[in-house]
Amino acid sequence: MANQKNPLFPILIIDDEDSILLSIDTTLRMAGFDNIIICSDSRKAYKIFSEKNIEIILLDLTMPHTSGEQLLEILTKDYPHIPVIIITGAIDVDTAVGCMKSGAFDYIVKPVEHDKLLSSVSKALEVRELKRENLALKESMLASGPAHPEIFSDIITNNKTMLSIFRYIESVAGTSQGILILGETGTGKELIARAIHKARNVRGRFVPVNVAGLDDNVFSDTLFGHLKGAFTGADTNRKGMIEQASGGTLFLDEIGDLSMASQVKLLRLLQEGEYLPLGADEHKKANVRIVASTNRDLWKLVEKGKFRKDLHYRLRTHKIHIPPLRERIDDIPLLIEHFLAKTAKEFNKKKPTPPKELFTLLETYSFPGNIRELESMIYDAVSIHSSGILSLKSFKEHIRSFTTRGNNRKLSEKNGNKIIFLEDLPSIKEATSLLVKEAMKRAKGNQSVAATLLGISQQALSKRLKKDK
Repeated sequence: MANQKNPLFPILIIDDEDSILLSIDTTLRMAGFDNIIICSDSRKAYKIFSEKNIEIILLDLTMPHTSGEQLLEILTKDYPHIPVIIITGAIDVDTAVGCMKSGAFDYIVKPVEHDKLLSSVSKALEVRELKRENLALKESMLASGPAHPEIFSDIITNNKTMLSIFRYIESVAGTSQGILILGETGTGKELIARAIHKARNVRGRFVPVNVAGLDDNVFSDTLFGHLKGAFTGADTNRKGMIEQASGGTLFLDEIGDLSMASQVKLLRLLQEGEYLPLGADEHKKANVRIVASTNRDLWKLVEKGKFRKDLHYRLRTHKIHIPPLRERIDDIPLLIEHFLAKTAKEFNKKKPTPPKELFTLLETYSFPGNIRELESMIYDAVSIHSSGILSLKSFKEHIRSFTTRGNNRKLSEKNGNKIIFLEDLPSIKEATSLLVKEAMKRAKGNQSVAATLLGISQQALSKRLKKDK
C-alpha cells in the first residue's frame, strides 16, 4: 500500500543556493515531510506554483533574475491562501519584517536553525489546514444533506441534527487533527467512527479498541505491540493495533476510562506521531488517524485530575456530539421498521406489523439505553411473536419496569424533587387529575399508552377518567 504523502500538497522551496536547498530538504524529510519540490532558479518558480496546488512556500529573498520580493508580491496578490515563509540573511532582517507586513507568514534567518524551521513550517501547515476546514464547513452548511450519503448507509436516520453531523464529518474527515465523539451509551458512536473512516477514503483498516478497564501494560501491548522476549510469555513479535491500522483509522472507545499512565503514552503518540513497542529501543513512526469516543464528561474528569487537560485538547480538535434518541424521536418509526426486518430475518419469521400505538408509546419513553435499548426491546418482542400484529406487552413491561425502578431514582438524584409545589398545596384529587391529564396529553389521547406512563393498569386509568368527568 502506498502511504499518503505528508503534507497532501507539496512544500515548495525556492533558493538559488544548492547547499541551502539540500539542508532544508533533508531537515524536513527527517521530520516526516516527504512531499517537497525544490527550485534553484527563481524564473521557474512562477510556473510551479501557478500549475500545481502548493501547500506552503519557503522563499529566499536575495536571488538573481527574479527576486524573492518580486515573487512575494505576485503570491500575496494572486495566491493569498498559500503561506509564504521568508528565508533571509541576518543583514536583511528589516527587509524580512517588511515582507511580513506585505503578507508573508514568517521569516527564518540564515543559517537556518532546524528547530525554528520545523516550528515555522508546522504552524504554517496548521493555519493552511484550518483555513481549508473553515471553507469546507461554510460549504457544508449550504448543503441540505451529505454529498456522499452512501458513506452513512449503516446509520438509520432522517433527523436534521444527524444530517448536519454527516455534513460536518465530510468536512473534517480529510484533516489530520483529532476527532472526539461524544454521546450517551447506545447512541451509535462506533458507527459514526466507521463513517469517518469511510469518508477519509483510505486503504488502511478501521481498527476499534475498547480501552475501558485496560491497565497500562495491557494498553501498551494492545496498541504498541511487543518484541520477542519483552516479557515472560512473549515468544514471538506481536504487531500492535497502531501497526494493524497503518494507513487507516484507530478508534479508541471509552477514552474517558483510560488510566493516567496510558494517557501519557497516548499524548506522545498524538503529539510526536511515534510510539515505543514493548521491549524495543527505538520509537516507531505512526501512520494512523486517531478517533476517540466517550460517554463521560471529560471536562469534569479534568477538573478532578483524572484526565489530562493537554490530552483532552489534543483529542477534541474536532468534536461530534451524537444526540440521544429522545432528541430524535422523528427517527423512531424508521428504526422500528429497520429492527423489525433485521430481527425477523434472524428468527426466520415474517416481519410482524407494528400496532399504531407502538409509535406513540415509544415516543413518550426517555430511552436511557438509546438505540441499543430500542433494538433490544424489538428483539425481545419479535422473539415471542407468533403471527398477526406485534404485541405491545413486552414493550409496556420494559417501560413500566424502568419507570418504577430506575427512572424515578435517577430523576430524584439529578434534579431533587420531581414536582415543584406552590405555597398552597393542591388536594390529592386535584394533583391526581393534573397528572392524568398530562399523561393523556403525552400519550396523544391513547389510554393504553397513558396507563403505561403512569405505571397503572388501563382499567384503573379508565375509572379515574370517568371520575374526572
